[in-house]
Amino acid sequence: MSKQVFSDPSSPITLHHHVYRGDDRLRVALVGHPNSGKSTIFHAVASTRYRTGKLSGTHKPYAECPVQIGVDEIHLVDLPGLSSLRGLTGDDLEALKYLLWGDARPLISRHERSEPPAPFPRPDVLVQVIDASALQQSLELSLELSELGLPVVIALNMMDEAHRKGIEIDIHTLSEKLGAPVIPTVALKGHGLEKLFERVLQSGRDPVCPLPQPPSPHIQQWANRLHKEIDRPDIQQAFSIPANMLTMNLLEHDNYLRSEIKHHFPDVAPGIHALREQADRVLPRTLSEEVKADRHHRAMSLFHAVVHNVHKPKISWEDRMDMLFLHPHWGLVGSLAVFAAVLFMVFEVSTGLDAISSAKLAAMISAWQPDTATGVVGRAIADGLIGLIGIVVPYMLPLVLMLVALEESGIMHRIAFVVDRFFHTIGLHGRVAVPFLLGLGCNVPAIAATRGLTSGRDRVVASLLITFVPCSARSAVVLALGAKYLGATGVFLLFILSLLVIALLGRLLSHRYPEISPGLIQEIPSYAWPKVRPLLSSTWQRTRDIVTIVLPLLVGGSIVLALLQFMGGDLVINTALAPVTTWTLGLPMVLGVPILFGILRKELSLVMIYQALGTFEVGQVLDWIQISTFLVFLLFYIPCISTFAVMVKVIGRKDALFSVVLSIGVALIVALAVRFFLTGISLFSS
Repeated sequence: MSKQVFSDPSSPITLHHHVYRGDDRLRVALVGHPNSGKSTIFHAVASTRYRTGKLSGTHKPYAECPVQIGVDEIHLVDLPGLSSLRGLTGDDLEALKYLLWGDARPLISRHERSEPPAPFPRPDVLVQVIDASALQQSLELSLELSELGLPVVIALNMMDEAHRKGIEIDIHTLSEKLGAPVIPTVALKGHGLEKLFERVLQSGRDPVCPLPQPPSPHIQQWANRLHKEIDRPDIQQAFSIPANMLTMNLLEHDNYLRSEIKHHFPDVAPGIHALREQADRVLPRTLSEEVKADRHHRAMSLFHAVVHNVHKPKISWEDRMDMLFLHPHWGLVGSLAVFAAVLFMVFEVSTGLDAISSAKLAAMISAWQPDTATGVVGRAIADGLIGLIGIVVPYMLPLVLMLVALEESGIMHRIAFVVDRFFHTIGLHGRVAVPFLLGLGCNVPAIAATRGLTSGRDRVVASLLITFVPCSARSAVVLALGAKYLGATGVFLLFILSLLVIALLGRLLSHRYPEISPGLIQEIPSYAWPKVRPLLSSTWQRTRDIVTIVLPLLVGGSIVLALLQFMGGDLVINTALAPVTTWTLGLPMVLGVPILFGILRKELSLVMIYQALGTFEVGQVLDWIQISTFLVFLLFYIPCISTFAVMVKVIGRKDALFSVVLSIGVALIVALAVRFFLTGISLFSS
């Protein structure tokens, strides 16, 4: 039976298989040796916040959270490290009990503490995480996991480290011999995670347990005899353990299961004891030692069948690129280099394009100073169209084209993976890196790009924060005034302040929107040269809102504000905004109009400042504290009307209006704090 899932109200998707969602999530547990990379995989796909706890009565921590995979969701649990399922005691035993029973208590366990090992059910699928560079240490655990009666997917992790050591693993043969899918991964770099969890979903829908891994014949005969001793329905029901696992654990003299047999089935215990004594007399070593040695021998035989060493492994150019972009430390350097290139595009290349496009058009009509209402409307329409050209040609198209090219090449996905940890600190996923970068050019396509986020909560929070990203128009004002009167250090501190405000707001907004978004698996595609047709198509998809939404608002807003000024409304505006400009910010009252014009287009604020003050030498009218205060206020207050219109479309009117209130509040608080701080410094220095 098909099931419909609506990822977008306008585009229903029909799926012909069961979909895991909500309470019906697939339960998946990560198991493996300590330091195999379990926690690295967990944190690579985990949500921004996840639940942690300790297995009942132990100091063994676990972590769990929902993770979204396409339209499906899984409940992922990162268990404490386990080196074996045999002979466990103390804290390690509780981890085994969870794998066996989850939050249930079988008959043999009901005399123990009331709470189960963990507050969630037994997993549906196990993911064994193996360090590929030390494969032989984990294969014994693989043989034991095959006895649990659960589907197992093996994540052969740290493949890059294995390759560096010259270790080549035959993935197909290993999977064939174990009867379980084996997926090579490099969790630290995000490689293979998408394929891993797709295989996990497939194992959940079509559960197939690993192939039975019987012991050697001289051990199997004793296993058969022991199985006859315990092959009773009441014992199977009381233990609720796969029969083969119960047999092999008792054969190896597992203290926990042996004591439970003795306590609950005293009539069976003597027979088991007699069988063990007989085996100890016949075998060269004790039965327990023989079982351990046999398992170790089978694991080593499997290891030698699938592994061979290469004297001088070749390192491809893709590996060398990943050393730059996905390295735990160098990856940040590579990301910063890309950010620097983007900033260069915004502040250098775009300035040149602006000079030969909108600047020339503006110069052509600068002499047109109409003195009639009709002429004022015509000039306003021309200003609106030139303003659109000034946004799209120098800033929008080059920036979006560059970012789409980075996405098509696979570089942007790697940057998103590396900066994921930073975005987690402000309650978002690394996938929002692209919209935030777009915001450096213009907030309009940046907010439109958040529609690609699967979580509605993340979409809202990202959109609210993007309005505080200094777009090219805001940056132009900051650079024009700040660079001249505050110096390079002052401009740098203004942008650092912007980053700090975004980080702090991200933390605060996580309390307003407390729901935990499911984790996301970030795809790390292969490197590729961008193709022209997809490049242009994606660029159009991200900039078309400029034509459909921004153009009417720019033209209409220009007409309204031009008529206000024509009819002498600027005095009314300045007087109405005096509580903000004069009382709060300590600025001349005439700066009210530039503030209002900033709602239409931020870059108009700069022109209006010169007009309002009657001079291009702003430093003659405003001191450095006033300039700093004014720039901080312009940096944060109200998103422009075009940005607001796109926000209404993407996150709804309620949250868009909240964004307006939030930006006004933040701009006033931060600007006021900067004013008092700088005034204090000035008084102290004098």
